[in-house]
Amino acid sequence: MAARTDIARRVYNHTWKLDPIVRSLLDTDFYKLLMLQMIWKLYPTVDATFSLINRTKTVRLADEIDEHELREQLDHCRELRFAKKEMIWLAGNTFYGRQKIFSSDFLHWLENFQLPEYELTKRDGQFELTFPGRWTDTTMWEIPALAIINELRSRSAMKGMGRFTLDVLYARAKAKMWSKVERLKDYPELRISDFGTRRRHSFLWQRWCVEALKEGIGPAFSGTSNVLLAMDTDLEALGTNAHELPMVVAALANNDAEVKQAPYKVLQDWNRLYEGNLLIVLPDAFGTAAFLKNAPDWVADWTGFRPDSAPPIEGGEKIIDWWKSKGRDPRDKLLIFSDGLDVDTIIEAYRHFEGKVRMSFGWGTNLTNDFADCAPMHVQGLKPISIVCKVLEANGRAAVKLSDNPLKATGDADEVKRYLSLFGSEDFHELRLKV
Repeated sequence: MAARTDIARRVYNHTWKLDPIVRSLLDTDFYKLLMLQMIWKLYPTVDATFSLINRTKTVRLADEIDEHELREQLDHCRELRFAKKEMIWLAGNTFYGRQKIFSSDFLHWLENFQLPEYELTKRDGQFELTFPGRWTDTTMWEIPALAIINELRSRSAMKGMGRFTLDVLYARAKAKMWSKVERLKDYPELRISDFGTRRRHSFLWQRWCVEALKEGIGPAFSGTSNVLLAMDTDLEALGTNAHELPMVVAALANNDAEVKQAPYKVLQDWNRLYEGNLLIVLPDAFGTAAFLKNAPDWVADWTGFRPDSAPPIEGGEKIIDWWKSKGRDPRDKLLIFSDGLDVDTIIEAYRHFEGKVRMSFGWGTNLTNDFADCAPMHVQGLKPISIVCKVLEANGRAAVKLSDNPLKATGDADEVKRYLSLFGSEDFHELRLKV
């Protein structure tokens, strides 16, 4: 095993002109590549603009992060290309037990992929960061943009810390993280994966957390959503699809009926593309209740669901009831929980559903960015924020996400109202956004 980086020393000593936050285009979530292949095959001429959304309004990002440093990091990302060894790994590796999950023509196109230009301004203490262009290009900005913003916040917060202060900070964070690992050891049948790329403290810290989980809980650690870390640490790359697919397909719809069918059209296309593999449903783009009420029977044959924005137990129980109503045995199905999880919620959900359904837990921000009470002094910038990068429009039409939590809704206000009239707001609950 390669020697582990002394993170505190590295943070204290990085004095070169540019210390890149993102050093590889593989430093992204696996679902982005899987979705990109579908976008490239089915929607190659569609334009889609993504936009940074800071849902933690009390944090003024433009006051914490230097605009010049942000531009340097974004510009560096635009210089990146997939390395030859990365392309060989993507072409030859087995994902979800399947070889050649990426077609040769898609990989040939990917060899020359370059992130497109961006637009950046400041207003009222916030950055207005948007990525206009072809959907095939702009979709790949989401993860690096979020990782850059979050790590620049961390760097800014630690800029004035001395060597010993940083030693203490990371020692406390490591101890805190390891105490979580020790609690998870009591549940060897648990399945945990790292979903923490987007809002991580830093790349080095995410790598430390992944390696700690790999050693600490062994087979219970099922892998990571980060493709680069999966390649470098010989782990499974995990992920399927995200909200942007139904958001864009609904935006492109010609009438209300097509808008309501968008989530199911996405699933049909996904099933055809991946030939009956990767069959995980993300039901809450326009509300889980509406999705389940109108879902065709064939959706019940899919492997499982990822309830993303409803409380884990409440959301999971509704899906189990729906499976039963369709004559399916939930014990043969899979629930993947991934929204704002920490050890307490993971264990609580596991205990509740044990024996009822198969489970997996995608552990995100509270895995890779939990520095609460670790700094020797009060440092606001080390607290994670709720920040996302969502589709703003597609081919000039507003894109909308409703979610089961109205505080996560995105899109033009009038279009949000229209979508609510189409899908309703049954079982929507406002839950305070932490991450």
